[in-house]
Amino acid sequence: MAEDKVISTIKKVMPAVVSIAIAKHLEDLEKEIPKDLYPFLPRGPQGPQLQIPENMIDSRGMVEIGGGSGFVVHDDGIILTNKHVISDSKAEYTVILNDSRRFPAEVLSRDPINDVAIIKIQTNKLPVVKLGDATGLELGESVIAIGNALGIFKNTVSLGIVSGLSRAISAQADPDAPPQEMRGLIQTDAAINPGNSGGPLVNLKGLAIGVNAAIVFGAQNIGFAIPINAAERDLDDIKKYGRIRRPLLGLRYMMIDDKLKDKMGLPVSYGALIMGEGPNDHGVIAGSPAEKAGVKEKDIILEFNSKKLDRDHPIQDFLEDMNVGEKVELLVMRGEKQFKVNAALAERK
Repeated sequence: MAEDKVISTIKKVMPAVVSIAIAKHLEDLEKEIPKDLYPFLPRGPQGPQLQIPENMIDSRGMVEIGGGSGFVVHDDGIILTNKHVISDSKAEYTVILNDSRRFPAEVLSRDPINDVAIIKIQTNKLPVVKLGDATGLELGESVIAIGNALGIFKNTVSLGIVSGLSRAISAQADPDAPPQEMRGLIQTDAAINPGNSGGPLVNLKGLAIGVNAAIVFGAQNIGFAIPINAAERDLDDIKKYGRIRRPLLGLRYMMIDDKLKDKMGLPVSYGALIMGEGPNDHGVIAGSPAEKAGVKEKDIILEFNSKKLDRDHPIQDFLEDMNVGEKVELLVMRGEKQFKVNAALAERK
């Protein structure tokens, strides 16, 4: 029966799913109080004070402020989670295993592009979630999201299907965070909540095919997961280099379509228009491979390694499959002239 298959899959995966508790020092929290809240808070010797019950503050003055999820991928304590779950460098992170044991977490690396991070705890012989392959996913395929919903409800399970593939969204970790462009995502109607962030999205074989990313607010029955292949590449980097390495070309750009062509009077309706994000930003990062290759603001990159660039095929999609040090050839349009330049990809910091 299908129901038996789901139950057996959950029992197989659940022991390797962990909770991640986030804690900060009370003094650091008080330094982060927005100024517009000052009039509504009691004042102490150092300024505005937060009213936090004493039972929520430990002997070191640490306050638990949130939580997320993760899953063990190596039995020696290597854990996958979301970058936005462990993004605060001033916070402390504690991993709580399925058997309730607690371990301080060491952040090994954060992916500079994808919402993926790798942490480690000092223990071994842990149950693991085996990694699958997201490249062969089919629409309608059954999937299960497992995590620590809202940081409160341990062992939360949601059943759904793959609703879409290769989705691109502009998303936020929370309503106050800056938007981040994310591409190549798995869309699912399996319920994903903020506390599920970093938990596994698995198929009915119990193989992880994605990392849940609870980053869409105000949507019903729409969740997104990062394909496991991106996370697997990060794990390989950790083994080889001790950190996640991502290639950098060094360009900021807008993808051209018919609408942008007409609006800006551009000569073509495809390609990447190089442009900055402010008065002192010229769209080409200083010292980057693109600058060394001679690319300038207002240039249009028409092709990347002889492949046409358009709104459905931006530069970032091609970089996703490349490695640091690889060489790329760009077809550039500057005014009425077209020419080719070559660049060797650097490491994104």
